[in-house]
Amino acid sequence: MNNDLKREFDAAMMKIYVRALREADYPAHRYHQMLCEHGGLETAKRLVNAPNVSEGYTALWERKRLDLTVEALIQDKKWRELFSEEELKKAKKRLGDYGYTLQPED
Repeated sequence: MNNDLKREFDAAMMKIYVRALREADYPAHRYHQMLCEHGGLETAKRLVNAPNVSEGYTALWERKRLDLTVEALIQDKKWRELFSEEELKKAKKRLGDYGYTLQPED
């Protein structure tokens, strides 16, 4: 696994935490705690592979900001090599189940 890409992903995960706080007024304390304890990649995998959506996902859905979820972040082709096809499909399905439409890629 590319360590530079993993570090960039960690930063991207922290960025959506900051954006959720600033743009959606959502203080994702548990998410931040997970990032600090497990890093961005492990946190993303835990959230995507969980059988149910997290409280944070629900809170962002209520605010109409699913663009700030891990599920949306990992759809970016830059991060795809970090995840299995199954994980990407789970994340995409979850977004679709909650009415979020992914933007077409370039």
